[in-house]
Formats: sequence, structure tokens, C-alpha cells
Amino acid sequence: MPLAGLAAAWALLIALFFSDWRDMAAQWWDISTYNHILLIPAIVVWLVSLRAKELAKLAPQAWGPGLALVALALLLWVAGSFAGLSLARHLGAVVMLQGAVLAMLGPKAGWGLAFPLAYMLFLVPVGEELVPMLQLVTARMTMTLLDVSGVPALLEGVFITTAFGYFKVAEACSGVKFLIAMIAFGALVANVCIRSWKRRLAFMAVAVAVPVLANGLRTWGTIFISKYQGVEFAAGFDHVFYGWVFFAVVIVLVLALGWRWFDRAIDDPMIDAGAINSSPRLAARPIRREVALVLLALLALAALGWSSAAGRLAAQLPQRIALPEVPGWTRMDYTPQVWWQPRHGGADHRLLGRYVNAAGDTVDVSYALYAGQSEGREAGGYGEGAWMPETGWAWSEPGPSLAGGKVDRLAAPGPDGAQVERVAATWYRNGGLISGSNARLKLANAADRLLLRAEPTATLIVSAEERPGHPAPRALRRFLNATGASPGGPGSWMDRIASSR
Repeated sequence: MPLAGLAAAWALLIALFFSDWRDMAAQWWDISTYNHILLIPAIVVWLVSLRAKELAKLAPQAWGPGLALVALALLLWVAGSFAGLSLARHLGAVVMLQGAVLAMLGPKAGWGLAFPLAYMLFLVPVGEELVPMLQLVTARMTMTLLDVSGVPALLEGVFITTAFGYFKVAEACSGVKFLIAMIAFGALVANVCIRSWKRRLAFMAVAVAVPVLANGLRTWGTIFISKYQGVEFAAGFDHVFYGWVFFAVVIVLVLALGWRWFDRAIDDPMIDAGAINSSPRLAARPIRREVALVLLALLALAALGWSSAAGRLAAQLPQRIALPEVPGWTRMDYTPQVWWQPRHGGADHRLLGRYVNAAGDTVDVSYALYAGQSEGREAGGYGEGAWMPETGWAWSEPGPSLAGGKVDRLAAPGPDGAQVERVAATWYRNGGLISGSNARLKLANAADRLLLRAEPTATLIVSAEERPGHPAPRALRRFLNATGASPGGPGSWMDRIASSR
């Protein structure tokens, strides 16, 4: 009966938040970075089976405080829904199931299942946010190895130029796939094979460091092979060897390095039911299972109702907006060397234009205005803004500081084969907020919806191409000064556009 109650609770939560589980499953299947997550449910079942003999000695009971964890998970889900942050929604959906175990089976069973429950967190698809940082780390490691091996090269952001080829440490070469999967693998091995916490932490450190170092070696090897066998051969070798063999080699290496630390005998129980049963800290006052299930359902329905009400919020916007005049600058036709148009999915208004001053500096302005923020219309969503993944433009490196904005250097091949570089600075406006931080925007959006307050959100991207005699950062600074931007950002100028003044 306790397991039937838990099954009912899980079925209810998965049904009510099915869209989030569907989104997660789509990412597990479609995005190679998360393919390993398809194995996590089976691993969780296996981990429970390892504890089955000892778990049978524990008496499950419904537990009121377990609903507190469900409530916290629902609050996290609501905040993620309000901020348009899928990570928070997905994490909330998983923690709901963990909390349901405590609510329906009690603290003793929850403690016995502590690691399998914690391992469920690997169901959350997370890690793509590390790609830019890992690209830079891999590029710099590769340059160090090229220097040691006597291969002259020039590094510009994530682009490496040699006498025999031009290489980019692409998103797929960042090593994030290896790193995320190895963290999940390392946590599993550390629990199953090691008893000492110090050894577990040491093993996890190895599990994190080895794939990062190995990925730098992989990238260097591809370039080094290109020197003697050509770029085409090296690319094929990278696809076959590194794609099919390399990760297995990394796993074997990590296991070999950690083997001497394995101290759990094969017949050691994973948990001690006797100690759990005798622990006064795990003693609890039970409640009726039916009551726990009804309360859980009411909490979930309340969260969904709150999210639905907030999702209908929309601020009043002008019917038409336009880019204003800027002293010392005039509008001209938008004719970039390589077409660049930021993505503003779901925006109610979009503007794209080019300004030029008497000195010949040119600046491109992209502006988007949203009546509200929701799924599919998120100003700071993945793939939105200055750099659009899977286009001709590639992120190169962070750019120079500009009035509190988020500044990126982008690069794309030009019509003549030469590289075209662009510097783009991004600001978000929401109520009194003016910031280049996507995280701060998410918090502001969440606060609006928590208070059922309708506020418009705007995105401004000011960008310039690098041209001889006209460095992009200087052109952007001149333009921002002409708009009257403060050190905190061009908030007042963004407000003028939003009000069409």
C-alpha cells in the first residue's frame, strides 16, 4: 500500500507537469550532450535494487514534513515558470518526485534511498551553459600543447590559425558532453565502489579534471594530425576515433586512476537498516496516506493555477515604435558585410537599423519589445539575442566592458573568405532594471509575475563590425555617449523607443 500511494503521487505529478517531462525527454533524445541521461532511470532502479534487502527491514509511513519539500519544489517550478527558466522548472519537476518519496514513505525509507534519490538530479538536462567557458579553456590548452610540440599558431578567442589551416574550437569540441557524462559516471562509481568520503571527493576531482584535460589533448591531436595528413583526414579521424573510442578511453583512464581507492567489498550492504531504524533523528509522527496524497494534489494544483494567472499578464504597448534620432549620427541602409540579425523570438515589436557619424563609424542597433514573458517569448532565452547558435556566426570571446552591458565578440566568414568580426553589447530593460545580466532579467521577470504585475521587457543590442581605422569598441562608445547613456547603461534611450518619443 505505501508503494501504491507513492506510485499514485508520482503518476499525479508527472501528469500535471507532463509538459516539463516531455521537454526533458526530448532533450535527452535529441541533444547529444544529454544522451547519457537516457540511462539514468535504469541506473536509479538498479541502485534501489542494491538496497532492496535492507529496505525491506524499514517500515514506511506517510510523513507530513515531506510535503514541505514538495512545496519547495513547486515554488521552484513556479519561479522558473515566471522567469522563463527551463532549468528551474525541470529541477522543480524532479525534486517534486523526491519530495513525494519522503511524503509517502517517511524519513527512514527516504534516508535508505538517499543516494538513488539524489542521483535523480542527473535527470535534469544542464551543462550547455558551460560551453563558452569550456571553449576558451580548450583553446588555451590546445595552444599550450601546440607550443610544446613546436607548431606555430595564433589564438584569437576560440579561433586558432596555423600555417596549414584555420581551426575553430566549436561548441561540439568544448568537451561539455564528456564532462557532464563523466560527472554522472563518477558520482555512481564513488557511491558504489568507495566508502570513504575523502576518497569519494578525490575520485570526483579526477572525474572532473581528466575529461577536461583529455579534451584539450583531443583538440591538439586533431590539429597536429592536420599538419601531416591534411585537415580532411584529421576531421575524419576525429569523427571516428574521438567520436566512438575516445570517451571509452577516458572512462578506462579514470577507473584506472581511481582503482586503488576502491574500498567497498562486493558483499558490503549499501545501507544499514538497523542503524536507520534505531536513529532517534529519523523517528517521525505518521499521517494518513490519503491525507498526504490529497494535500500533495492541492499544492500542485495551486502552483499550476498561480502560474496560469501570471502567464496571462501583458503590459500595454504602443501600436508602433521607431528608432529615434541620435545627435551627430544619421540613419543609413543596413548593409552589413555578413548578414547579422539578432533573434528576438516572440517579441511584439522588433527594430533593426544602422547609424553612421561624420567620422565614418557605423553602428547597428537591434531592439525588441515584449508585452510579457512566457514560453517561446523570452528575451533572455537560449539562442536569443546577438549570437544565434547554428548560424554562420560563431561566438569568439567576451568583449570589452561597455556601460554595464553583456559584450561578446562574434566572427563569421566573409564573402571573400576573410573573417568578419563584430562586437555586440546587450542590455535588458524591465521596470527600473537596466542590465546586461540575463540572470538579473530572469529575477525581475519572476518578481513581476509573483506579484501579478504587468511590466514590459525590452532588449537592446548595439553592435559594430571591425573595420580598418574604425575599431568596433570605439564606435560603440561614441554612439552610446551620443544617446546619453549613463555608466549603468542606455536605459533612458530604451525608454524613449518603447514610448515612441
